[in-house]
Amino acid sequence: MTGAPIAITMGDAAGIGPELIVRLFQRRPDWSSRCVVIGDQAALRRAARAIGEPVPIAEVDGPAHAADVPPGAVPLWPAVTLSRLPAWGQVDAAAGRAAADAVVLAAQCALRGEVAAVVTAPLAKAALAAAGLPYPGHTELLQAVAAQHLGLPPERLPVRMMLSNPQLRTVLVSIHVSLRQALELVTPANLDETLRITHAHFTRVLGWPGCRIAVAGLNPHAGEDGLFGREELDIIAPAVARARAAGIDAHGPLPPDTVFWRARQGEFDVVIAQYHDQGLIPVKVTGLADGVNSTLGLPFVRTSPDHGTAFDIAGRGCADPSSLQAAVAAALEVLQARA
Repeated sequence: MTGAPIAITMGDAAGIGPELIVRLFQRRPDWSSRCVVIGDQAALRRAARAIGEPVPIAEVDGPAHAADVPPGAVPLWPAVTLSRLPAWGQVDAAAGRAAADAVVLAAQCALRGEVAAVVTAPLAKAALAAAGLPYPGHTELLQAVAAQHLGLPPERLPVRMMLSNPQLRTVLVSIHVSLRQALELVTPANLDETLRITHAHFTRVLGWPGCRIAVAGLNPHAGEDGLFGREELDIIAPAVARARAAGIDAHGPLPPDTVFWRARQGEFDVVIAQYHDQGLIPVKVTGLADGVNSTLGLPFVRTSPDHGTAFDIAGRGCADPSSLQAAVAAALEVLQARA
């Protein structure tokens, strides 16, 4: 291997993250020397017992030693440890703290250039809260770490969540907030930022010559000319017009009940959704197993599976690593595009 490895964080040890990681290197033994897992050895060994197969775990002293790991072994950097293993499927403050510590360390390594990208296994938002951490999810935690590194307040480093699968891509104006709060966040500034960040990701990061961006409306039928609400007329349409004046190939506001179908048919490359479930439900319905969550706007590459900790099946040995595999492949694709 040449260059820095991809860091994979273990996720919540009470969930399926450790099992996904173990299965990943069974499925892709050629990735053992291209990645480094940040997590707890006991949690990974328990995951291997859960799937009923012996899996070698190769401990390394840090990212620089990942290239020496043999194919099929889990390349573990045990920089984050648990004093005890949490019960499967239970919200546990210590597991939440360890999961967050792994994410922070991976982000810091990425900011120093010690790892080429960060792929995060699922963590539990309730466990983060139980640990007293003021972040509703990965996205906000990574934003805070990167902003601190750059000497900025988090709001000066705007980021956006993109969910994608081979059929559909969608970027969210707001992320982990209540629906009532999400409606209040449909503002000119947030629309402008979302359009700019989305356009920059595809044109500058991925090197696409152009990116056709559809902007979903907020209300049914995109407001029906003000009959069902004025957000489209007063906020969304002017933002699209400003984006087009700046050279961004933006279209909308378009009715949310058909815009995702149109994008899936190839008319648009990505859809900007106005709130979390508006954008994530279509992506997860069309391809949960191979979906990827990417954070746009960070100064490093970050991807993750598009599902959660699956506490209901944790420890049963049946978790599917396809989405984690897709997340690593997506990170490799971005790194290749940058190169």
